[in-house]
Amino acid sequence: MSIIEQIEGVMDTDVRPQLREHHGDVEVLSCEDGICRIRLLGQCSGCPSARLTTEELIGKAVMEKLPQIKDVVLVQETSDELMDFAKKLLNHNRG
Repeated sequence: MSIIEQIEGVMDTDVRPQLREHHGDVEVLSCEDGICRIRLLGQCSGCPSARLTTEELIGKAVMEKLPQIKDVVLVQETSDELMDFAKKLLNHNRG
């Protein structure tokens, strides 16, 4: 089983159920040299508590179950979905 599959297993059992309570999710982007990069999705994306969620919930769960993981890093990007919504709002206000 690959490290990504192992991380996904931890996400499915320990992390996603809690994120879904807040209409959110997590995507595992990569894992290299013990550093796991993730992106928060849904309502969790861009949330003011995103860093705390990453450290206290996601990082803690992953590093506890998979000691070869040294850190879990949140990659914050603006989603295509959010950009499309912003463009629609801006175009609507111009008309």
